[in-house]
Amino acid sequence: MNIARAAEALNNQAVTSAELVEQVIANVAERDGVVKAFLKLDAEKLRKLAAESDARRAGGKALSEYDGIPIGIKDCIVTEGETCACASKLLENVVSPYDSTAVAKLKALGFIPTGRLNMDEFAMGSSCENSAFQKTSNPWDANRVPGGSSGGSAAAVGARLVPAALGSDTGGSIRQPASFCGIVGLKPTYGRVSRYGLVAFASSLDQIGPMTTSVEDAAILLQAITGADEHDSTSLPLPEENFVQAVREATVEDLKTLKIGLPEEYFNAEGMSAEVKQAIDASVKKIKAAGAEIVPVKLPHTKYAVAVYYIIATAEASANLARFDGIRYGARQEAKDLIASYFASRGAGFGEEVKRRILLGTYVLSSGYYDAYYLRAQKVRTLIRRDFEEAFKSCDILLTPVAPNVAFKFGEKSANPLEMYLSDIFTIALNLAGNCGISVPAELGSESSMPIGVQFIAPALAEAKLLKAARAFELLRGDFPAPQGC
Repeated sequence: MNIARAAEALNNQAVTSAELVEQVIANVAERDGVVKAFLKLDAEKLRKLAAESDARRAGGKALSEYDGIPIGIKDCIVTEGETCACASKLLENVVSPYDSTAVAKLKALGFIPTGRLNMDEFAMGSSCENSAFQKTSNPWDANRVPGGSSGGSAAAVGARLVPAALGSDTGGSIRQPASFCGIVGLKPTYGRVSRYGLVAFASSLDQIGPMTTSVEDAAILLQAITGADEHDSTSLPLPEENFVQAVREATVEDLKTLKIGLPEEYFNAEGMSAEVKQAIDASVKKIKAAGAEIVPVKLPHTKYAVAVYYIIATAEASANLARFDGIRYGARQEAKDLIASYFASRGAGFGEEVKRRILLGTYVLSSGYYDAYYLRAQKVRTLIRRDFEEAFKSCDILLTPVAPNVAFKFGEKSANPLEMYLSDIFTIALNLAGNCGISVPAELGSESSMPIGVQFIAPALAEAKLLKAARAFELLRGDFPAPQGC
């Protein structure tokens, strides 16, 4: 039961919050032993919150139409009274003393934050293989990865363990796992959603967003968590928009009003598998047949996006993760002196991928290399943003692949970090530019029978247009299957 259907059932008294929560608890008990999306789930706490929601409804004081609906939370988004380990041994036992703004906004509407969902450690990865605690499996094939870093959120929603979840997206960490697991993943415009309470990876790139089974649910969650926040100076003071209404009013006919751009660089990229190309080409043909105008566009600096991203992101990660030293934050390893304690704590607490990125970031920020790497990367980032601005002069929406391949098997890329980094080749530029984008399931791969998503990209702050286009495509596509057993 997704958010929209659950809200309707709750409001019609066809189901109670207690029943929804019991179903989630049963789902996790029955199926998460294979998927392993959840790091923690406090069943008694959920039952208590559900009982409170049902009491509010019985008294005519429901906080909103969504009061009582459980929502999964990625393990880097803090929830008061819950651990927030970021899937790292360093923060394994740290309990959050406050709610992130996104979670606080959900609670204000009566949504029930549900458990802690697995991820790549500190959101650094594209496969969910970098968690310090467990490997999450793709619900379509337990031998394949769910994507990353929001792999636990994607797998939990894809396996229908929870109606929806929150993830975070720094370079594709919502959209890529959404594509791999056959769900919808929305990366909002930078500043649309407060980052307060999101444990920082790369502060100029990070953004919280919804992971759902439908575009309508993505709009519901986006509307719930959006807005300016005094705790986050990068959050934007914007007029309220009704994203839900925009989606509910969308029809296939809306495609006739759209100019959809196909970036040349994305469709001629090396390494794209035949079945991904086939699926994206088929989606383009369907959209064109429905009346959309297809126009070619160019994003010439796309070829630098991966290099620019892995300079800027690692530099910011190096600075952000300096606080986790076993003294201010994190598990401490005692040693003969303070410096030795720092080394021991960080050496034991951080995983290999996190260490690699800290080293890269520290190097590009070091004396003599700052101008050559970090400063130059920021200049190229500006060129990448201008490419998008120029492209949107000739089209309304861009359509691209989400990932160059379907979900790969465990261990297939983990021995080669560069090959893993190239998994994000179609998603990274969007974060560098700060625009909004969404992954929507397109079809199952012709060879693998694994989900393949199509990515729609819109200008900054054009979420209403983006969601409406995504919903029109969703209606054109028709029902998308769930994995077996779900």
